[in-house]
Parts: sequence; C-alpha cells; structure tokens
Amino acid sequence: MAPVVVIVHRDRPESCIRTIGQLREQTVPMEIVVVDNASTPAAIAAIRATADVQIIELDANRGFGPTANVGLRSWLAGEIGRDAEWAFVAPHDALVRSDTVERMLAVGATEETAGILCADVGDQARPMIDRFFGALPGRALSYEGFEPVDYPHGTLLALRRACAADIGLFDERFFAYGEEADLGLRARAAGWQVGLVRDAMVANPTTSGSGALVDYLKHRNTLLLLREHAGRWPVVVRVVTLGAQLLKGALAPGRRPPWFDARARRRALADYLRGRTGPPPGDIDGP
Repeated sequence: MAPVVVIVHRDRPESCIRTIGQLREQTVPMEIVVVDNASTPAAIAAIRATADVQIIELDANRGFGPTANVGLRSWLAGEIGRDAEWAFVAPHDALVRSDTVERMLAVGATEETAGILCADVGDQARPMIDRFFGALPGRALSYEGFEPVDYPHGTLLALRRACAADIGLFDERFFAYGEEADLGLRARAAGWQVGLVRDAMVANPTTSGSGALVDYLKHRNTLLLLREHAGRWPVVVRVVTLGAQLLKGALAPGRRPPWFDARARRRALADYLRGRTGPPPGDIDGP
C-alpha cells in the first residue's frame, strides 16, 4: 500500500507546491495530504490550482505537531491511506531528493522494530537527547544505512502504523519545536527503534518563525521535555543554566547565538514555571 505524506502548511504556497512536486517525483507512489494552518484564501487557492492533492483546512494556526496530528488521525482511522503501513510528515518547505522515500521504506522493511524513521539532513550528526540540555547534535556513529538515534529530525519523518497505535501521536502541548524529540523518546521507551536513514536526503533551509518565536518555543519546550523524560533535577539545572545564559548574553552581545532574544527567553522561563503550554503568547512575534 502506498504511504501517506502529511504536509503541514501555513501561508507559503510556492514552497508547498515545490515540496508537493518533489514528492510526486519520488520513485514510489504516495498519497499526499496538505493540512493547512489557517492560511489566507489566496494561498489555499494557489495550491488547489497547481497541485492535485487533498487539503484539510483548519480554522486557526495550531502549530506543527497538532496540525500533523489532524492528518495522522485520518490515516489511523482509515480515512486516508487505508492500510498504509507508513505515514510521512513534512513541513511545507522540505526539499526531498527523488529516492529518499524509497530508501526510507526499504529500511523500514528490514528493520521490523523501527517505529520511527527520519531522513538525512546532511549535517553528519546524530540526533541525541542530553538529560540536562535536551535535543543536541551528537557525533555520527555511521555514515550509511540505518543509524539508531534518540529522536527523529522533523524535516521528514516516517511513523509506522503499529508504533503510532502503541504510543500515540505528537504531544500537542509542544505546539512546535520539541514534539519530535518527545515522540522519539516515547517510542524508544515502548521498545521501538528510532532511526536515521543515511543518504535518504532532505533539506529545510528556512524557518517560518521569527527569532523571538523560535527562541521562546525552544526554551519553554526543552524544559517541558526534560520534566517529562528526565525528572526534576535536570530541570533545575537547565533553569539555572538559562539564567546564566541570559546574564552572559546581556553582558556580551557579540557572543549571542543567532536566535538569541533575551525577552523571549525570560518569557519562556516564566511561562514554563506558570505551566503554560500550547500556542505561544500573542506578544511574542509569530510567523
């Protein structure tokens, strides 16, 4: 049965059309579904006019994980991709090489305990989770075939039906950033393998969110991830580290990372301590 691909889209019709085109050029057939995050009518019309795909329209921007879940639930319910063993998830601007899906499916056929697979973003790194700092790039252990990892890259990941039925879908508290790490950790805890397929290439050179939004979500959600999977002490260490980084950033602007936004990080810390999850606050710049 042809796999399903769920594309998460918001107001980037040109990029989405390009991604659909690259998926149509894959060496294996697939069913493509676009789940739209309350884009403008013009953006949706542009996709409908150019690409022959099913579009599920949402009435609000629900974020990456919750939006992907809409398509994935339709898959699990048999409304799309009936009996398809694998469902792929991608953002609207993923650049997918023509043999990528075939390579991932071939690995899935041989690795029977693989519940989640992801494509290779070409950084020669291994996605890993540090119990004090969350998702980090680690040293690659292999440069070909299947490599076990802690969590999948979100640029193009594949979820096996049996694994999804076992562990559930994306945790919607994350909204965006960190949901794939949580999914990978839950899969591994349930006995499934999570793997990166080397040389199944994909790229995602842009981001739709502002620096403040990215910084806010990454820091708030890292604290949530650590609390759920590592416990209280790593959260305390991370909170202290974040405070030190804010102080260092205020004193040394030239050494700040690219997405540094002191106000967004302070708000992330405050909102985590308040128990806020889901969509970011309206005063943090969004996409």
